[in-house]
Amino acid sequence: MVFPIVGGTQDDAYEVSNSIRLNDDDSQELKREFASDPTSRTTFTFSAWVKKTVQSTGNGSGPTLFSAQTTSNFRSRIMFDNDTYRIQNHASGSEDILGRITHVLRDTNAWYHLVWAIDTTEANGNDGLKLYVNGVQQSISVSTYNQNATFEFTRNGTTTSVGRDNEGSYGYFDGYVAEVNYIDGQQLTPDNFGKTDANGIWVPIQYKGTYGNNGFFLEFKQTGTSANSSGMGADTSGNDEHFTPDNLAAKDVVVDTPTNNFILMNPLYTNSRGTFREGNTQVQTNVQGSVPYGQVEFGNMHLNTGKWYFEVRPTTVGSGGSLGLGVNERAYDGSYVNGHNNGGSSGNIRWNHANGNIVDGSQGSTSGSTYTDDDILGFAMDLDNSKIYCHKNGTYQNSGDPAAGSNGITMSSAYQDFWTPWLSKDDTTHNAVVDFNFGNPQFAISSSNSDANGYGNFEYAVPSGFYAICTKNIAQYG
Repeated sequence: MVFPIVGGTQDDAYEVSNSIRLNDDDSQELKREFASDPTSRTTFTFSAWVKKTVQSTGNGSGPTLFSAQTTSNFRSRIMFDNDTYRIQNHASGSEDILGRITHVLRDTNAWYHLVWAIDTTEANGNDGLKLYVNGVQQSISVSTYNQNATFEFTRNGTTTSVGRDNEGSYGYFDGYVAEVNYIDGQQLTPDNFGKTDANGIWVPIQYKGTYGNNGFFLEFKQTGTSANSSGMGADTSGNDEHFTPDNLAAKDVVVDTPTNNFILMNPLYTNSRGTFREGNTQVQTNVQGSVPYGQVEFGNMHLNTGKWYFEVRPTTVGSGGSLGLGVNERAYDGSYVNGHNNGGSSGNIRWNHANGNIVDGSQGSTSGSTYTDDDILGFAMDLDNSKIYCHKNGTYQNSGDPAAGSNGITMSSAYQDFWTPWLSKDDTTHNAVVDFNFGNPQFAISSSNSDANGYGNFEYAVPSGFYAICTKNIAQYG
């Protein structure tokens, strides 16, 4: 089954303003120890919008969205496992609930709306365990089902976690989560949380029902780290079941949401060899051994018209060769320009860190500044006029002025198709760590600049007429 990429314009006024970005390497989660009994331990609905940024592996230890554990013998979790999605419960040390979808969820750029609607008082497992993806009920493989099984979620005295399997020090989720609704005591359908818009896309709507004793709603509108109404784990359902952020900072609350999907780097590219972190905004290049020219990484959205802006910060430029940052062209057939070398070729722009040359698509180059660790590079890409403007720490190279359209670098096309941000390195030993800021920086910035539509969060001013790469802007200008 194919699910459409969610994010963009919709015919409903409801907008999701924030999500939370979770990075498994940082052991991030939100947690709460509940102090009262839930309305029901057999019946509930868990609804969340999720953009998973890695394909999951493992059996029983995959990325976990929601979990609770009273003791090692009593635990409950909702998790990804080999890119399937499942719910599991243990009581008295043995499994009494296990249900999973029969297909996989692999798209690392799509927002999925996932709803588990549970009522174990039902005699049949397919009635008691219901899963909906983007409003569509899924076929469930029910391996284990015990009628009247009780879950640990929100149980009195039990820690309930979002973004981690709290059975052990593993199972941290990697990706973006928004609009987390937990409805205590009701088995609901997805139309309580979403609808199909005029374009045939499943979009969020505001939940207007009741929450039960221990239900909660996490909107991630705050950036504080306290467990109260000013924290990022604030419960806005009215129940005041506020969650405590663990290893999270203000930068982890971002504007990439189901109603405005932002570009990321793409770990699914066939020849990708990098390590992707921080919700696919950070790439670490890898040593390639005997591979002569080793590595290119691309963005996961591609553009052929409009004016666009993004920033890149190399945390570590590396040594032993040259790191290249810029844009690359993709054909309709999915092929890219082979442009990881210093000479360049039509269809790519490569700013080399070692000599500062900005190599354009006609094999020529513009003399620019070298760059090093923690410099911030800006790229203003004018696809209507086939020009690009590059700045280092706010100073445009070659006296370029993107707002005026002067002194831009020509983007010579190989395919006359679609352009996307990219990274390249030109040797077998060079390792680098690079942060991409498409409007959701994972690194601290000293100032906050958005585009004219109010989208994105950049260190430097977005040139007039240029926009962050996100679905709302693409729908208007792309």
